[in-house]
Amino acid sequence: MKIRFMGAARTVTGSCYIVEAAGHRFAIDCGMHQGNVEIEKRNWDVEIYDPARIEFILMTHAHMDHSGLLPRLVQKGFHGKVYTTPPTLDLLKIMLLDSAHIQEMDALWKNRRRSRDGGPEVFPLYTQKDALAALPLLKSVTYGEAFSPFPELTVRFRDAGHILGAAMAELALTEEGKTSRIVFSGDIGRPEQLLIEDPTVIPEADVLFMESTYGNRNHKDEKDSLNELAEAIAYSYGRKEKVIIPAFAVERTQEMIYSLHLLAKDGRLPKDMPVFVDSPLAIQATEIFRKYSRYYDRETKDLIANGEDPLSLSQLRYTQTTAESQAINQTEGPAIVISASGMANAGRIKHHLRHNLWREGASIVFVGFQAEGTPGRKIVDGVKKIRLFNEEIAVKAKIFTINGFSAHAGQSQLLDWLGHFRKEGLRLFLIHGEYTAQQTLAGLIESRFGITAAIPDYLEELTLLPGAEVVRVEPPEMATPRIDWGFLIDDLGTRLVQLKERQGKLEGRRWVEQTELRDRLSEVSRALTGIISEI
Repeated sequence: MKIRFMGAARTVTGSCYIVEAAGHRFAIDCGMHQGNVEIEKRNWDVEIYDPARIEFILMTHAHMDHSGLLPRLVQKGFHGKVYTTPPTLDLLKIMLLDSAHIQEMDALWKNRRRSRDGGPEVFPLYTQKDALAALPLLKSVTYGEAFSPFPELTVRFRDAGHILGAAMAELALTEEGKTSRIVFSGDIGRPEQLLIEDPTVIPEADVLFMESTYGNRNHKDEKDSLNELAEAIAYSYGRKEKVIIPAFAVERTQEMIYSLHLLAKDGRLPKDMPVFVDSPLAIQATEIFRKYSRYYDRETKDLIANGEDPLSLSQLRYTQTTAESQAINQTEGPAIVISASGMANAGRIKHHLRHNLWREGASIVFVGFQAEGTPGRKIVDGVKKIRLFNEEIAVKAKIFTINGFSAHAGQSQLLDWLGHFRKEGLRLFLIHGEYTAQQTLAGLIESRFGITAAIPDYLEELTLLPGAEVVRVEPPEMATPRIDWGFLIDDLGTRLVQLKERQGKLEGRRWVEQTELRDRLSEVSRALTGIISEI
């Protein structure tokens, strides 16, 4: 069996692992790469996946970093089945179309600018037509149900306890008369989080591919997290400003509504403070959560049985339209705004940050992981200014980072989950984590369990002999991603056009501001010239 790491290798995005075994070729996940320009241009280079030769995909859950490249693979020739759980299937129906809409709007925005400058047309990564073509490929399988995409392989999905419908993939693969038990953990959930069941314990495996997002730190407990959220609310309410919460549309938004429901019960959410869920996708996802209430944990089911609705608040407002979203920031006074995306790199949340980051009484509350290169990560890391919509915005709001709401297991929880496995002969590979976090976790695993954990790199290929008797990691053929010159020139060209347009608007403005802009123009021009000379 060979496995190639197409993403989520020494990083947390682009989760995809292509497996070749028993004469077949399939993938675990096909996630979108998110973060800085260098990372995101991998989304365009899907020829290295050889999509037409992928027979099927095992999809662990609906988050875009695990599913978002599916329409792109379909566009490039993939036409096999995509196995996933029923809630994930329903979530993908809305999320892939939403992602395609974002791709189309981004291309439209760029082309409007280019038409004025005479630049070449750009195309979306994929379209809604591609997303619609992907939907009939989805096939639902319930937790624990055995299925065999080919005779030598049996697969079972187990509850990962991460988001609604999230799964671990447990494989039994037979090659040359020997059967190996292989587990892909997907994203391992945080035990005792709101709404969702705890992650399933799997005691037996020969090979384990384990996520490691929070391998270097633990989360605050739920009580401390609720207290900190209440602190942020009180801070901005007393100053008549807004609390802005960047939140993933799926799971995190619903958990935040639940948390506000608990604060309201305790009298810590002011009754006259409106709560806006400003994301059409999150609104649709919330309805899917209601549909699959049978997947909730026991505590949530008990609340519902007693007549409570944990996804409801008296002051909750859903804003579907652009006009309704804009009205939030046109209205003075305190409010709580939950909006996507969770890393503040797309969607309506960027507008809310633009209107509130510079306000000293406002609060920005981050309740999820912020990948390197994203605006959310830059704010969390303490930048004084951030660029949004070609404008420098001062960061004067109070920043709260509450990792206790994470849907990922923390360091000690990862170790506890791993501790249930039989250790003898276990081959362990850490995936879906930044390299420093993985190194920390690997050291703890070796000292506690005596297991040496390997940390694969991007595009590295791993060979497992039948029965997992020997593991060999081949030198990566392409550990450094190929430079997509066309994409990089295109991106720099867009920046150059934007800067020239801004320069035109600064006629008559003060000399210092014009000088700063001229310096930036020169910097981009030099970069563009350097790239052209390298080709």
